[in-house]
Amino acid sequence: MSAHPVRIVLVDTSHPGNIGAVARAMKNMGLHELVLVRPKLFPHAEATARASGADDVLDSARVVATVAEALQGTGFVLATTSRSRDQYFRNLDVREAAVRAVSESAAAPVAILFGAERTGLTNDDVQAAHALLRIPTGSDYASLNLAMAVQIVAYELLRARQESVAPSMRDQPLAAPEAMESLYGHLGQVMEQVDFRDRTQSGTNLMARMRRFLQRAELDINEVNILRGFLTAIEQRRRRAGEQSNTRRTPQGGDS
Repeated sequence: MSAHPVRIVLVDTSHPGNIGAVARAMKNMGLHELVLVRPKLFPHAEATARASGADDVLDSARVVATVAEALQGTGFVLATTSRSRDQYFRNLDVREAAVRAVSESAAAPVAILFGAERTGLTNDDVQAAHALLRIPTGSDYASLNLAMAVQIVAYELLRARQESVAPSMRDQPLAAPEAMESLYGHLGQVMEQVDFRDRTQSGTNLMARMRRFLQRAELDINEVNILRGFLTAIEQRRRRAGEQSNTRRTPQGGDS
């Protein structure tokens, strides 16, 4: 059913063997688009050896410098995690997440982020995610090997495709991550202009909260354009008000 690929994105992978094992897991389950963000060692002989026949997935893998580059052109974004994040993220079980991913891939490419072997994804890495993907485990030890985690997710994606999940019924595809980043930049600029600031001690919570609820809203590009038009109208109104204020303060010429 899927008209667009599900993209597997590995961030800061330390061991080249894991990259090869991920490529094999992907090919086993019919996935082919692999993007590597800042891999420590790639290409590498160990990656090729562990791929065990999935050389085509490795050969076509793209290496990029940032998560933003890896997500370019995608719509729905999932970030895998084995630990609790703040309560403002939507959390999906791996099976539910796979169904959403396959459904959303009918409209635009989907990306699933996996973090470094020891540390996982950072808070910055998950900013563009619409939801977090959790893989249930049977004990308090929730950390999975990277290739194992990709294998489980890839298997659930295959199941969802085979079960003919209904495509997303959106009128417009989700706004791409780069469009959302432009919105957040514009929003931050207007917040600064109107002195709408975070009054907490850290001074960083407000924008993070606003990003979270807008990501949960899953905006399409038309909705992003509406919000940006609204922000532009605020800027224009403030500019005109400032010009009128300056005119009233300017001394008028005349005979002395």
